[in-house]
Amino acid sequence: MEIQTQRKPRFLCLHGFRTSADILEKQLRRWPEVVLGRLDLVFLDAPYPSRGKSDVEGFYDPPYYEWFQFSQGAILSAALPGMQKHGVALTKVPKIKFVIILAGGKFGGCLFGMPKLASNAFSSPVKCPSLHIIGEADFLKEPGTELLEAFEEPFVIHHPKGHTIASLG
Repeated sequence: MEIQTQRKPRFLCLHGFRTSADILEKQLRRWPEVVLGRLDLVFLDAPYPSRGKSDVEGFYDPPYYEWFQFSQGAILSAALPGMQKHGVALTKVPKIKFVIILAGGKFGGCLFGMPKLASNAFSSPVKCPSLHIIGEADFLKEPGTELLEAFEEPFVIHHPKGHTIASLG
């Protein structure tokens, strides 16, 4: 009899502003094994070296990177399912099956601008299952809460801290 092992869902992990894949991996490794053991996490550095001081200096060693010179990986991650649906991103890979958004928001508004490619990302409800982790004291709490309206049936975890990765423990 052949034993089949179920493949873990794979997540592309996009780090925050002026940090790195290595830093995000270290932060997420604090999550309980019961969570981490069920996920295949892949970490990627942003394409641009940081042009300024990082908020994590003194806690984590450089190098630090930026997405689009201004944004955060969570904001890009939130837009990708809609961009993929409209054929402007990730056209040669399978459909995104799930997103986990830590301290995110939407492109647009005064904080993040609207890249042309993302202009239709939220034109209809995003049907991709999503987990949103929002800090009660996060300066991005309001944009993160507004982002929930863009997703069909989002699952939300609130934590009492600010703009940080919750330990989930």
